Amino acid sequence: MRGNKQLGVMPSEVLRTQVQSVLSRNEGLNSNQLRINMVARLRDQKGIDDERVLRALVQVQRHLFMDPGTAIRAYEDEALPIGFGQTISMPSVVARMISVAIHQRVAGKVLEIGSGCGYQAAVLACIFNEVHSIERISGLHELAKRNMAKISDLPKVNLILGDGMLGLPEHAPFDTIVVAAAGLEIPKTLLAQLNIGGRLIAPEGAQQQRLVLIERVGSQEWTRTELEETRFVPLRAGIQQ
Repeated sequence: MRGNKQLGVMPSEVLRTQVQSVLSRNEGLNSNQLRINMVARLRDQKGIDDERVLRALVQVQRHLFMDPGTAIRAYEDEALPIGFGQTISMPSVVARMISVAIHQRVAGKVLEIGSGCGYQAAVLACIFNEVHSIERISGLHELAKRNMAKISDLPKVNLILGDGMLGLPEHAPFDTIVVAAAGLEIPKTLLAQLNIGGRLIAPEGAQQQRLVLIERVGSQEWTRTELEETRFVPLRAGIQQ
């Protein structure tokens, strides 16, 4: 899961200085101020203005979902490694995708394809009434479960080890589907699991990728809107033990 192209974010060395300043005051990475500062940058520099999303990003401690070696960089707007050849998405990308998907809509039931370390699922849980998240890599699935357990007041998330390309028909239809990996095209199985009026957002493409927003407007009718260029890991079928 990788972020999209930079749009003039604050230099990383400045952010690291902020983090070191907080740490020197013994506030640690749990300091609310680090997340408040991150959200302020997303609002001012990236144009993220959905208050539900911004509140969720303040609520979820991103460093809890990261390796101790990279946790000090948790509140930079960067994609960082989480193991298994995967990364935790940039906060701006998480915010952008969710904001587009729920624009002027009630946040009902959501399906996430690609749990990764669990960070985006945790953010979704602070916004949506019901969250289901599928991960195909068993090691990441277990990592997401351990990370979720670190947050005592987090609403329940249904974490599933499975093939995300198949979706979750037993819990369909979904008001929102968020896909955190890029396929050559959006799987038709996922389109069929959207509620009428529901939205799916996903990266699409191989070398050149673009975010795509799909809205189901009828029983057999969907609209498609192409958004900005992006970069994600590939969407794959099957389960990796």
